[in-house]
Amino acid sequence: MAEDRAPETPEGDEPIKQRKNGLYPAVSDELTEVMKSGWADTELRDLQPIEQAPYAAKRRAALSARFPGERLVIPAGNLRTRANDTDYPFRAATEYVYLTGDQTQDAVLVLEPRGDGGHDATAYLLPRSSRENGEFWLDGQGELWTGRRHSLAEGEVLLGLPCADVRKVAEALREATGPVRVVRGYDAGVEAALTDKVTAERDAELKEFLSELRLVKDEWEIGELQNACDSTARGFEDVVRVLDKAEATSERYIEGTFFLRARVEGNDVGYGSICAAGPHACTLHWVRNDGPVRSGDLLLLDAGVETHSLYTADVTRTLPINGTYSDIQRKVYDAVYEAQEAGIAAVRPGAAYRDFHDAAQRVLTEKLVEWGLLEGPVERVLELGLQRRWTLHGTGHMLGLDVHDCAAARTETYVNGTLEPGVVLTVEPGLYFQSDDLTVPEEYRGIGVRIEDDILVTEDGNRNLSAGLPRRSDEVESWMAGLKG
Repeated sequence: MAEDRAPETPEGDEPIKQRKNGLYPAVSDELTEVMKSGWADTELRDLQPIEQAPYAAKRRAALSARFPGERLVIPAGNLRTRANDTDYPFRAATEYVYLTGDQTQDAVLVLEPRGDGGHDATAYLLPRSSRENGEFWLDGQGELWTGRRHSLAEGEVLLGLPCADVRKVAEALREATGPVRVVRGYDAGVEAALTDKVTAERDAELKEFLSELRLVKDEWEIGELQNACDSTARGFEDVVRVLDKAEATSERYIEGTFFLRARVEGNDVGYGSICAAGPHACTLHWVRNDGPVRSGDLLLLDAGVETHSLYTADVTRTLPINGTYSDIQRKVYDAVYEAQEAGIAAVRPGAAYRDFHDAAQRVLTEKLVEWGLLEGPVERVLELGLQRRWTLHGTGHMLGLDVHDCAAARTETYVNGTLEPGVVLTVEPGLYFQSDDLTVPEEYRGIGVRIEDDILVTEDGNRNLSAGLPRRSDEVESWMAGLKG
């Protein structure tokens, strides 16, 4: 990795600071002049608006209507340091992406209020690197180091809204008058510029509204989620084909295999892949993925491809590593499958959001009572929540740009809300018997099973976006056998 660069990003034509301990102590005047000239014009003049531009415009209109007369500030966020002068891959803030379709770092969307109650939207972006002050080759975020970025004129075409230099946004916000709201947690510089103009309560209302705006997906978003699920299904197939190699190494082979599919067909994984073999399946968020993969055990694979537009799938299958469920594994698996079937059947327009969770929990509770692990009646167990020792988590969540989408929405519109067409959620019941759980027979211990699919609420019921992967135990075995040849 090349290292002779300066870490600071300049504003305007300020001199570029040199990197400490760089091999070149200074830049000669002659080299400075050489680097300024001889570059071709690379402005892109045949661009078309991005696919989501008209959808983003509708979302901005809804936001504008909710907060008339107020200045609204939505940052994309900044790079985060991983170690010393290396950064984590940048992922723009969900709210910013939802309202613009743009994914560039340091960007800020500002909606300036008009006298008629509407707003004028401007995307503040980093312009092309300056050739005059050497930023493009001396600065750590210069284009010779990190790649070409769009000019402001190009940004206007792509996004379908005016663009301006983001390096001037803090000053503009400091001088702003009137009520202001900002989405917090992404850009400390923007928040500092607004420190005397905003309140936590008002800003929370802005984030809350943007979460609720995402509860119902438009047709473009649904298409992206379907693409994410389709890529995810191919990633699961990839994993099954290499289970023998995973047995020879570890869960990391499974993680790496799925990640390859995510990077080839999308932007990334939507969250840290859970590649939990054997008793690790009983740890809900097992992301260390450093354990052994053994024939005869189960593999709980919870993973999702994130598309280039940042919409993510969230799918789980629990697979027999040798291709065949044992009797006890099948018993637990089939119970979870039955619970998921009941949960999916409860997803329909007009249903309470909680209905699918309640339906799945009832089935699992009935099984636990039937197996003698809990003393009935079932109604008593459900009332006291005793089944949660082994079911542990809620049966699903909203899905979209975030794997746990719409998380800031009000309880009355989310958990206590009503389903309507366009909502996308997961249905993911599970049973988990810890290796050290002395309250269950030994044959159950170390078995963890979860089955998860991404479900779209339609006008007349629901559609399983991840139906490309089999779920029933016998179908899973046949599918695996076909992939292994």
